[in-house]
Amino acid sequence: MVAARRLLPRWAVSAAAAAGAFPKRVKVVEVGPRDGLQNEKNVVPTPVKINLINMLSETGLPVVEATSFVSPKWVPQMADHTEVMRGINKLPGISYPVLTPNLKGFQAAVAAGAKEVAIFGAASELFTKKNINCSIDESLERFSEVMTAARAASIPVRGYVSCVLGCPYEGKISTAKVAEVSKKMYSMGCYEISLGDTIGIGTPGSMKEMLTAVMKEVPVGALAVHCHDTYGQALANILVALQMGVSVVDASVAGLGGCPYAQGASGNVATEDLVYMLNGLGIHTGVDLQKLMDTGTFICNALNRRTNSKVSQASCRL
Repeated sequence: MVAARRLLPRWAVSAAAAAGAFPKRVKVVEVGPRDGLQNEKNVVPTPVKINLINMLSETGLPVVEATSFVSPKWVPQMADHTEVMRGINKLPGISYPVLTPNLKGFQAAVAAGAKEVAIFGAASELFTKKNINCSIDESLERFSEVMTAARAASIPVRGYVSCVLGCPYEGKISTAKVAEVSKKMYSMGCYEISLGDTIGIGTPGSMKEMLTAVMKEVPVGALAVHCHDTYGQALANILVALQMGVSVVDASVAGLGGCPYAQGASGNVATEDLVYMLNGLGIHTGVDLQKLMDTGTFICNALNRRTNSKVSQASCRL
């Protein structure tokens, strides 16, 4: 944390903290190894994925989403899910959730050592069809099988709702639909609902409108936001969510990512940029920004690409 704060002028931290309109602490959920890598065209070697997760574990991040137990036919990049789960160093106090689309995926995840899983749906019928090959109602039926098995095994389940601020196939999504799907997933037993702006089309205005609707159905303490930065609005949207009481934010190291079923969507908000902003607001994350930037450098070198993190880009020039 000390290293992280050195990157900010002292006045920038204290002035923002004095405002007092934000949560004192934010849980950062790192989704880079899964959401960040799933869209890479070239298969990332398993040792690189394992090293990435191990480096992220050393930064102080409390949650590192490790992989996805989906069919390799749909997402070939995640075909090595079992090897990844068995190969990483699982540090005490850190969660390593994995995505499981159905009961078969859940069973494979548990067999590989998963202690937490996530299910993923959407507020859009067409996106659900493209993403998990069924309707919203059918997806909820599949989830109930996973929820029953997870309860029996005492495994916590997180729920993702995609396309909460817009869909690549349907366009605008009604806030009532987002609230309805979120409520159903929360009522089924998901301890946390992550609201995803999958194509990064949202603005602070639409984020506020959507959260207002969802918070009538799901307690704000059980909500997270997952913002892609396609239109450069991710940090602004997250700021609005924080002001409304949300204290869990998903992010991807080096801003990696996209979505195989949302053409043109850029990566999640860069974890480095999120942590820099939260440091500037005096909000505690427990994350070492310098170690995070080093991890971003590692994965960008491995992928032979430039980081999408503005903080890392600026630090390279200083």
